[in-house]
Amino acid sequence: MTVGLQVDNLRYRYGAKEALKGVSFTLEAGAFGALLGPNGAGKSTLYGLLTRLFTTSEGRIEIAGHDLKAQPRAALARMGVVFQNQTLDLDLSVRQNLSYFASLHGLSGRDAATRIDAALDRLNMRERAGEKARALNGGHRRRTEIARALIHQPDVLLLDEPTVGLDAAARRSITDHVHQLCAEDGLTVLWATHLTDEVHDPDRLIVIHQGEKLADGHAGDLRGGADLSDYFLSLTGAQA
Repeated sequence: MTVGLQVDNLRYRYGAKEALKGVSFTLEAGAFGALLGPNGAGKSTLYGLLTRLFTTSEGRIEIAGHDLKAQPRAALARMGVVFQNQTLDLDLSVRQNLSYFASLHGLSGRDAATRIDAALDRLNMRERAGEKARALNGGHRRRTEIARALIHQPDVLLLDEPTVGLDAAARRSITDHVHQLCAEDGLTVLWATHLTDEVHDPDRLIVIHQGEKLADGHAGDLRGGADLSDYFLSLTGAQA
């Protein structure tokens, strides 16, 4: 098995509060991993550690074969990130937003243009490349951010609550596109959410609550004959 993302015994504290309590999981290359947990479960803390917004001495993270602590630049170079909050420059066009990001990765000229076109094609956004980001609806802005995160051809893609504020149709479209990236391109995805309808039965499901991992396996196997929402609520005691 080729490992895309591995987390071993990860712990983090905010003062006396332990936000992550020895969380471990492994995602093989090409897997869609759903990190499911209610608000306050520790998902954002985990993403902060995965992206080195902050660090901990307790635990280990490996991204596409690179130890994040020992080889941070190599590890982060293999990762794309879509944060919960929108980060596009609304006064730039879709292509300009992607070109600026490409330049930050040292890409320019024909190579950058080719990668930008490929990323836009993967998210069905090529026809909107000349539009200002401000003119896009929420779903197309999110597609643009995902396309931007793919320009440097990462092995692992992290998405933190990527469908917040989108309507049901846009949420389904974004979710289906990212599943397709895993199936067709071998991208390893960690998708943080509290919405069970974004998780498919074949997905790898990791449930965390109050900083602890409560379940880890394929969603269809874990839920058994129950509705995934009911399974999740019974496991976490979260409010519907």
